[in-house]
This record gives sequence, C-alpha cells and structure tokens, in this order.
Amino acid sequence: MISPLASVHPNAKIGEDVEIGPFVFIDDDVEIGDGTVIDANATVCAHTRIGSHCHVFPTAIVGAIPQDLKFQGELTYTYIGDHTVLRECSTVHRGTASKGKTVVGSHCLIMAYCHVAHDVVVGDHVIMSNTTQLAGEVKVDDYAVIGGGTLVHQFSQIGAHVMIQGGSLINKDVPPFVLAARQPTQYTGINTVGLTRRGFSKEQIERIQAIYRIIFMSKLNTTQAIEKVLSEIPESEERKMIISFIRSSERGIIKGV
Repeated sequence: MISPLASVHPNAKIGEDVEIGPFVFIDDDVEIGDGTVIDANATVCAHTRIGSHCHVFPTAIVGAIPQDLKFQGELTYTYIGDHTVLRECSTVHRGTASKGKTVVGSHCLIMAYCHVAHDVVVGDHVIMSNTTQLAGEVKVDDYAVIGGGTLVHQFSQIGAHVMIQGGSLINKDVPPFVLAARQPTQYTGINTVGLTRRGFSKEQIERIQAIYRIIFMSKLNTTQAIEKVLSEIPESEERKMIISFIRSSERGIIKGV
C-alpha cells in the first residue's frame, strides 16, 4: 500500500506488497523489493536499491550524496540487502568514484542515528548499535556486532564475528572472532558467546584462542607471530581467515592486552 501523501517518482520500481507511509520521498532510479516497509517521513534518494522484506523506519535517509568534497556528482549507487532494518534517523550515503557504491548486506540491524558513509561495505547479519558512525570506505564483515556510540576511522576493517564495546574509537583493523574494548581499543579475548551461538564447536573456539595467544600475547612482532601460527597451529578455515585478514591489513591491527 502506498500512502496518497507519499511522493514516489514515476520511474521508481516498487515490488509487490510494499508499504510506503505518508510523507515518504522516493526519488528517481530507485528499486524496492517485495514486502519492504518504508515508514512515514523516510527518504530514499536516487540510485538506491533496497532488497525484499526490509524495514526503513521514520526519518531514515538512504542513498543521499556523500559528505566527501571529492564527489563531483558522478553516478554511484547504494545497495541494501534483504531483511535489513534501518532504524530512526539512520543515514546510508551512496558511493563515490573510489568504489562506485555503498553496500549494506542482508539481515542487518542498523539502529537509530547510525551513519554509513560513502563506499562502505557492510556484510550480512551485522548489528550496529545506536549512534555508531562508519567513516568512508570502512569494511565490516559478516556477523560483526558494534556497540553503541562507536566511531570507526576511514579505511578501517572490522572482521567477521567481532564484538566491539560501546563507545570505542576504532582506528586500527579488528581481526575476526575477537572482543575489542578498553581505551585505546585493544584485543580483550575471543567472542566466545557469539561464536557458540552461531554453532562454532569447542574445538574451533579453542583453535581460535590458540592462534590469538600467539598473535597478541607472545611478545612477537606480527610477522614473527604469523610464522609461529603457521608452524604450530594446524591448517583450518579459522586460521586461514585470521592470517588472510592480518596480512591484508593496511592500517595494522589493534594491540593486545
């Protein structure tokens, strides 16, 4: 159902069973998937793609042009996956020429007053608690949980299955599976509760702990620690994820305890 008080551009493509509330503005070149709900006073800007069964709450803004002085009006996009929730006053900005798109994956919960800046890539099943702010070109991998009020520096990466304490300042990369907390933000352990809930076995969790004991607690530098992990810890998908993340880090990873 589309409210007669909504403004929907004639070129917008609206799926089946979409609900659009009063005073919603939907711009040109927008696509909205089946079963999605756009609540009153939300704005969906041009060149935005929203998947099916999403929920955009009142006053959220999706696809606005980026807050980047290098942006020259180039054609870029915003993509929102399926079953994702954008709560009140959250903002997701479209990409720039750098990557051409901003992406928020499926089954995400972006809580009130969160900001997803230009060229950010957010994976699936990510939770961003209230007022979390992602600067440009940040990458957040699947199942990460970011506590409220967290600020993430541009170009930073947050690994899969990470849990970050509320109020954190992230200016280094956070590798997969860890808990990150304190000031300055540092490794404080493994996200054991989250991993258990997602079906990781006791053996997998113990293997992850063994890897991070070497990386963060052995007093070795990163290169030496990786060599030690490769020589002492049997090959596994978890080991592959951790080593690949650390080797690809351009900002460097957070420090240990």
